[in-house]
Amino acid sequence: MVKKGSSSYRCAECGLEVAKWVGRCPECQAWGTIEERGDTRPPIARVAAGAPSAPARPIADVDVESSRARPTGVSELDRVLGGGLVPGVVVLLAGEPGVGKSTLLLEVAYQWAAADGAGAALYVTGEESAGQVRLRAERTSNVHGEMYLAAESDLSSILGHVDDVKPGLLIVDSVQTMSSPQVDGAPGGVTQVRAVTAGLVALAKERGLPVVLVGHVTKEGSVAGPRVLEHLVDVVLHFEGDRHSTLRMVRGVKNRFGAADEIGCFELRDDGITGVPDPSGLFLNRHAEAVPGTAVTVTVEGKRPLLCEVQALVGRSHLNQPRRAVSGLDSARVSMVLAVLEKRGGVLLGDKDVYTATVGGMKVTEPAVDLAAALAVSSAFSDEALSPRLVAIGEVGLAGEVRRVTGVGRRLAEAVRLGFTHALVPPDPGPLPEGIKALEVGDLASAVHAVKYVPVK
Repeated sequence: MVKKGSSSYRCAECGLEVAKWVGRCPECQAWGTIEERGDTRPPIARVAAGAPSAPARPIADVDVESSRARPTGVSELDRVLGGGLVPGVVVLLAGEPGVGKSTLLLEVAYQWAAADGAGAALYVTGEESAGQVRLRAERTSNVHGEMYLAAESDLSSILGHVDDVKPGLLIVDSVQTMSSPQVDGAPGGVTQVRAVTAGLVALAKERGLPVVLVGHVTKEGSVAGPRVLEHLVDVVLHFEGDRHSTLRMVRGVKNRFGAADEIGCFELRDDGITGVPDPSGLFLNRHAEAVPGTAVTVTVEGKRPLLCEVQALVGRSHLNQPRRAVSGLDSARVSMVLAVLEKRGGVLLGDKDVYTATVGGMKVTEPAVDLAAALAVSSAFSDEALSPRLVAIGEVGLAGEVRRVTGVGRRLAEAVRLGFTHALVPPDPGPLPEGIKALEVGDLASAVHAVKYVPVK
């Protein structure tokens, strides 16, 4: 504990306070970031009661019409936000460099500016010049007379632009490049990011102005900067996507005005970004004939069921230790499924190379994909194709049992909509939709045996 009147030391990266100087921060393990700071703790004093800004009212008398969400014009983003942008909301959109954050927000700014009565959209960039943003806007056909651009990196200048333009939407790209003249530290540091975010949050709440902040991410995929950044804002969205795929996903992580587990799907093209309201077809590879080593499952992202095709390839290994390669799936769960498949299902893979992957760059981590992964490997091992009209849903346990998963009926309803006629499901799946024949399997061996009775053609 730091004594009163003595100097303290704080890490410039994570904000940890320590009693004495050290070369390496004990919290974030960064070198040379511990800085001395004087004792700034005020003396403990009793707080006197003050006059409230407004009297307390019964909750039933509070007006909610002024807090209704306004659609952004981008339907997939509105799905994740819970209907649109609430007045005074602060949204943090984080993602890797080049994934398409600026392109998406230019589309949002254009749709907002083009909407009747929404007001102007002010786009503030701290990473590019206004000319560069204008060129991108022209390429994506997102130019409107009510869109305003400003290349600024100073918080006070941003507030001046807001006073001049009086926008209905403010976009700041990015919060790590902005700085406040009232605090010390370099842009992107803990102190500056905290001060800039707090200033923009205060602006949003005071004026009822929706604010969207672009955030950087670390190499681990988390939001860069202090953790308090995510606590200050109302909504945290992660923009995800593979560089080698056109598919992009906006995933809700925190949302004070809606569900925090929704996702929106987009397709990034040369001429801009477009929403994909029915993305299931992106994750299926339609073959002219049934192909061994493929199985289809239904995964749930947020509240949206998505069909996903799992592919597997099994071949004789020429190595002392057979290769296990995974793409789009959880490697730890795939390793467990292979072990269970060999022990409980009689599929001997000890001298075989096994490759498993999903189609379309989709990343699936939920346990409901276990059964489809096991059947795909079994099909590749026996070189016998499964029915292209079959879906498999279920978690596989270490004892070989097929466990229940949530929302089986909702998953199968999506499968019926896309033309699937048979399904392997865990025992006691609950109410199921019409139009599909569900085969309940209690263990992995029964599932491997049951697929032989589903017609391939």
